[in-house]
Amino acid sequence: MNDRNLARGLFLVAISLAFGLTAMRYPIGGFDRAGPGLFPLMVAGLLLLIGVITIMRSRFIRREPMEFNVRNIGVILASLCAFSLVSQFVNMIVGIVVMVFVASFAGKTRYSVVRNLKIAAGLVCVALAFQKLLGFNLPLY
Repeated sequence: MNDRNLARGLFLVAISLAFGLTAMRYPIGGFDRAGPGLFPLMVAGLLLLIGVITIMRSRFIRREPMEFNVRNIGVILASLCAFSLVSQFVNMIVGIVVMVFVASFAGKTRYSVVRNLKIAAGLVCVALAFQKLLGFNLPLY
């Protein structure tokens, strides 16, 4: 199997099944009173749908060879480690910004500070929404 699109779909299905089956161990509840397993189960269901669509789509488009870029994998892992360390010792907002700037070195397009700031601002807004609207305990500042 040397088809990147098929592998991508199979990977999404595997991840969604792992999280979905784990979420089934927790009480699901209902939409009026959600249990701790409802949100991960919903996300896993959507991810499963995307994975199945990706697998079906891979049968109709041209095959793309799979390639592994070890440098990019290392850059992404380094960005996640930097996020963790900066969030621990400074705060999570700075950690998000550092993660975006480090991870952008793995991209194929030209490095853009403005684009990175926009992405970081969007992620900070999502984190703030999770903290303020959903009540998540995130140490953002």
